[in-house]
Amino acid sequence: MAAGGRQAGPMPDLGRYVVARPIYSEPAFEEENKKRAHLQPTLRERVQGACSCSRKKAFQITKSFLPILEWLPKYRVKEWIVSDIISGVSTGLVATLQGLAFALLVAVPLGYGLYSAFFPLLTYFFLGTSRHLSVGPFPVVSLMVGSVVLSMAPDDKFHIMSSNATGLNKTLIDTASRDAQRVVIASTLTFLVGIIQLVFGALQIGFIVRYLADPLVGGFTTAAAFQVFVSQLKIVLNVSTKNYNGILSIIYTLIEIFQRIGTTNIADLIAGLLTIFVCMVVKEINDRFKHKIPVPIPIEVIVTIVATGISYAADLEKKYNAGIVKSIPRGFLPPEPPAVSMFSEMIAAAFSIAVVAYAIAVSVAKVYATKHDYSIDGNQEFIAYGISNVFAGAFSCFVATTALSRTAVQESTGGKTQVASIISAGIVLIAIVALGKLLEPLQKSVLAAVVIANLKGMFMQVFDVPRLWRQNKADAMIWIFTCVASIILGLDLGLLAGLVFGLLTVVVRVQFPSWGGLGNVPGTDLYKNVKDYKMVVEPEGVKILRFSSPIFYANIDGLKSSLKSTVGFDAVRVHNKRLKALRMIQKLIKKGKLKATKNGISDSGATNEAFESDEDLDDPEDLNIPTKEVEIHVDWNSELPVKVNVPRVPIHSLIFDFGGVSFLDVVAVRTMKMIVKEFERIDVTVYIASHQDNIITKLEQCGFFDDNIRKDIFFLTVHDAVLYIQHEMMHRDIQDPIFEKISLMQESKEPIDFTETGNLDDELDVQEEAMRRLAS
Repeated sequence: MAAGGRQAGPMPDLGRYVVARPIYSEPAFEEENKKRAHLQPTLRERVQGACSCSRKKAFQITKSFLPILEWLPKYRVKEWIVSDIISGVSTGLVATLQGLAFALLVAVPLGYGLYSAFFPLLTYFFLGTSRHLSVGPFPVVSLMVGSVVLSMAPDDKFHIMSSNATGLNKTLIDTASRDAQRVVIASTLTFLVGIIQLVFGALQIGFIVRYLADPLVGGFTTAAAFQVFVSQLKIVLNVSTKNYNGILSIIYTLIEIFQRIGTTNIADLIAGLLTIFVCMVVKEINDRFKHKIPVPIPIEVIVTIVATGISYAADLEKKYNAGIVKSIPRGFLPPEPPAVSMFSEMIAAAFSIAVVAYAIAVSVAKVYATKHDYSIDGNQEFIAYGISNVFAGAFSCFVATTALSRTAVQESTGGKTQVASIISAGIVLIAIVALGKLLEPLQKSVLAAVVIANLKGMFMQVFDVPRLWRQNKADAMIWIFTCVASIILGLDLGLLAGLVFGLLTVVVRVQFPSWGGLGNVPGTDLYKNVKDYKMVVEPEGVKILRFSSPIFYANIDGLKSSLKSTVGFDAVRVHNKRLKALRMIQKLIKKGKLKATKNGISDSGATNEAFESDEDLDDPEDLNIPTKEVEIHVDWNSELPVKVNVPRVPIHSLIFDFGGVSFLDVVAVRTMKMIVKEFERIDVTVYIASHQDNIITKLEQCGFFDDNIRKDIFFLTVHDAVLYIQHEMMHRDIQDPIFEKISLMQESKEPIDFTETGNLDDELDVQEEAMRRLAS
């Protein structure tokens, strides 16, 4: 006896396995394994369960709504506090500069970018489920907000007339009124975005982000990066252009930039190009040597400090007319209510911004959650960003999400929790309260260049397209279409167009799924496509069709087409041809030109007229044929004594492999019922194998089963069905079902009514039935 009580013996051959079990049809398996009946709770029971409350449940709900209660008590002060402080300081410096830079995209005064980098952090600290996200402005979302701001408050609305010393009137722009109105629009839009995100979170529909596939997001963000680049290019060149919005706006902007390129400010251009070059080089160094450099070099901060010093020392504004920040307000503004009257004008844009902002944030959060082994609650993230944006909107901020570069800095510098975010908020607070005045000499072209330098990662996504094309052409097309549509139509319409196109590709792929006829691998229970493998063998008299897709109204025609290709004939046409042959045989028998005997149907010997025509023989003459019952057998696969081309049916059984079918709709159930009956009429039995349990439930709900179609045509596997068919064929007396009709011909003087049918009258296709109603 071996250790552990096992008998010693030869080790089994682990390269092979042998299974002995009964052949399982669906009823047999359910009976033997005692299938459980699942009772659906009533509406009252569901309401009681949702409304019931206990101390434990209340505490769980509170913890899910305030994730800080989950992680803060477990905070390891001695191990994490130093890392969080270093990370918070580094991230705060980057957030300060990015807040100023991204305010340019929103077309609001730069100081409001600092507010947007500060207020959202305060609420996300309590409500967010990600430990590493740095919440604040992001270029794509900022540009989408900016497009709404510029469309609702263009410069044209703020023209004022002014007289100079010579008495000539001059048109000027009331920048104070314009900027104030734009701040109201941006903050109101932020408030509305927050409300939409809150509603989504409350309704538990965080799954909506799943419809934004990676190729779609990649193409959209690349197009947005191009839009951002064009919007910042005119600031780097210090070229004034009109504010274009809508379709082809980016093309019009580029045309006007090149038309006015002669007015480029050389000082701003040089500062911008140097900033882009230095930032990109140092970022590359940070990326290549990230394992050797303990803290990434904060090149944006360094460049900004140096550029501010040079601009102040050289007095670039007065000497070279360089565009500078000029003024950054110190301190905070009091909270203001949103302009609710504007909601109707911006609701569509707010919806797309809310979804895009959430999608970007959750995508980044999941990357770092996977890396550090914790989970993200998608619905709670919707609530966290919703409250953050509502709160920020009250303090004149613009929409917050997360910036990839800022979050990367927070994680790579050792940030462990959202404590690092609070410390970074403290750094931004210092800039708002005390350092704003020091940044006033900074050139705007430097900030624009910082934005452009941060677009490198998004532009590099272009190199994903060849890889996508090799892996999946549909995904590559989604990427390209979304990118081009977003550039031409604008970000909001482009995102919608890309989403619709992506869903259409899914519909097309489901409408034309893969299918194939299967054969058996000899000596096994495996079944593979006969076109892919030389050694697989189709069981004699059996055809097996695998349809790898849900079956619904859109791909019903594909199912029928694949069925005809697999079996090699049309069941309805075979049935109609057989009926036509039977009518001719009946009339020829009554005329005495054919004789029905036990051995079949034979020529009477008088003439050969039976082979002269295959058209219907309408003879009203009453032929007195003796009514003698004769047992005969019609072999439809042999040569008939009438000239009718009846297609041969070389099979007696048809098996559907439903292993890839996840659901059926009502049209599919009706079609399957018609298919079963159409094949039964020509003596071909239909079986269904490898189905999922929910398929049986759906068939029961739709009235698929009746006295003729029972559950015993369903088998657990294809091999179960094949073995059952082979067993039945060995033990049954093969008899043609047309026997009774021929026997009746000998007894009746009146022609028997054989009616050709295209479909079963009681099982008409839903689409054909609808067309008939329209035509009547």
